[in-house]
Amino acid sequence: MPIITTRDGTEIFYKDWGDKAAQPIIFHHGWPLSADDWDNQMMFFLSEGFRVIAHDRRGHGRSTQTETGNEMDTYAADVAELAGQLRLRDAIHIGHSTGGGEVIHYVARAEEGRVAKAVIIAAIPPVMVKKESNPGGTPIEVFDGYRAALAANRAQLYRDIPAGPFYGFNRPGAQPSEGVVDNWYRQGMMGGIKAQYDCIKAFSETDFTDDLKAIDLPVLVLHGDDDQIVPYEDSAPLSAKLLKNGTLKTYAGFPHGMCTTHPAVVNADILAFIRGEEAAEPPVTVEIVEPTVPAG
Repeated sequence: MPIITTRDGTEIFYKDWGDKAAQPIIFHHGWPLSADDWDNQMMFFLSEGFRVIAHDRRGHGRSTQTETGNEMDTYAADVAELAGQLRLRDAIHIGHSTGGGEVIHYVARAEEGRVAKAVIIAAIPPVMVKKESNPGGTPIEVFDGYRAALAANRAQLYRDIPAGPFYGFNRPGAQPSEGVVDNWYRQGMMGGIKAQYDCIKAFSETDFTDDLKAIDLPVLVLHGDDDQIVPYEDSAPLSAKLLKNGTLKTYAGFPHGMCTTHPAVVNADILAFIRGEEAAEPPVTVEIVEPTVPAG
């Protein structure tokens, strides 16, 4: 099993497929998932000739179930160690949800030449929690509720989230996929509860404003306007304004887990961005479609 060992002794599991001389794409997963959530995207970009890499964040998936270090500074430091040990240059970093925050935090600190472009999808920046400087944010009581539910019955919470708001399966006319829900549950239960509990603070309270302002590289910001996990108005448009070289693409009706529900649209737009082409316009209206390969 491929792993790197960080300076504090944490083992980070990763996948690394494709020609090692090809341009690398590194995928950063959301809470509380794993590298497996990128199955569709990894297969797609591998077929397009890229080297594709995805890691399990510390405390998640097959990586060490850490008691400490479950916050953004350490997450970004782990990515830096992964990039260093794999000798990655001119990489594309793609992050979903919490992984989008991890991408922004890492890219703002990355060594020169390590990163070429970045993509954040349904991502948590600039900051999720409601406070004086972020009046449109999500109240802290919502995240306290997640913590309480996680501590009381993690298994049930990890059924309720994917079966409901994550993929928009609670919307009228949606076609829930039992396989997608089971895959989300499987990934969540692989990780450690302590790390996942701590990560709620990391994804809800970390303020990425300064990171966004510091990034000069091209960044593509993708978000659905029916995201019930990371509300659109308090995330993507604000991030795009803070970036020096950001491009915002909004999808009508897409849910939080849109990499899974609409992979063909998302993959095509990311590929166009990487290649410097004009991304295709998203459809005006959409419906939840059952993916052929569970991924996100």
